[in-house]
Formats: sequence, structure tokens, C-alpha cells
Amino acid sequence: MKVLIAADGSRYTKRMLAYLAAHDEWWNSQQHRFTVLTVVPPIPARAASALSKPIVQGHYAEEAQQTLEPIRKFFAKQGIDAEFLHKVGDPADQITELARKGGFDLLMMGSHGHGALARLVLGSVASRVLATSEVPLLIVR
Repeated sequence: MKVLIAADGSRYTKRMLAYLAAHDEWWNSQQHRFTVLTVVPPIPARAASALSKPIVQGHYAEEAQQTLEPIRKFFAKQGIDAEFLHKVGDPADQITELARKGGFDLLMMGSHGHGALARLVLGSVASRVLATSEVPLLIVR
């Protein structure tokens, strides 16, 4: 099974990883291939135009690294190989697009993220992904 894990480094990402760790059937099977994706919000166009392209790209890489490094360590501790990606843009759009174009069988994500205006029951990114994704979605709360 080809699994896309959408991660933002929030406490709900940590809960999702705890869920995976507690269900060793995910780890003991050689049938699963994992890709971990984090999406970095874009720098506003006006601000980005005042910066050089290497500075902007460096910022995006650094932001992604902060989110992905603890997850890399988690996967290494479990002895599981995974591909780690980052994209820049709207999180719901980027997650849904990669899930569809990448031919994933399952998309996993936390129910909420870092957003200050998160909804009470389900976060806005998770809600949009749920509404637009054609790939089965496992939301961990």
C-alpha cells in the first residue's frame, strides 16, 4: 500500500505518529511504502520579490526541515524507509494534488494543524482535504 502522510509538526502530527507506532501492522509489513509531505505557506509575493531566489528557497527548505527532521528520526527509530517531500503553497491543495497525482492508496493526516482559526471538530485543512480528495483519508485526532 502506498501511503501519503501529511504532516505539519503540530501536536496532531505527533498523535498521528503515535497512532502509527501503536499499530505495528503498519511497520511489520513490507507492503507499505510511506511518503511524508509537509507544505510550507508561501511568502507573500511582494515580500518575496524583495528577496533573492536563493534566500526564498532557503527559507522554504529550512521551514520544511524543522517539520520533517523529527519525523525522519521517528521513521528511522522504527526502521522504516520513507520518502520526505516539501511543497510550497496552500496545504489542502498541495496535499490533495500529490495524493491524486502520486497514485497513493491512503492519505493520513492529523485532524488539526497549527492554524489559529482551527475549527472545533475538524481543522480547516483536514476539512478541505476530506471534501476534495479522491484518495481514502485516515484522520487521526
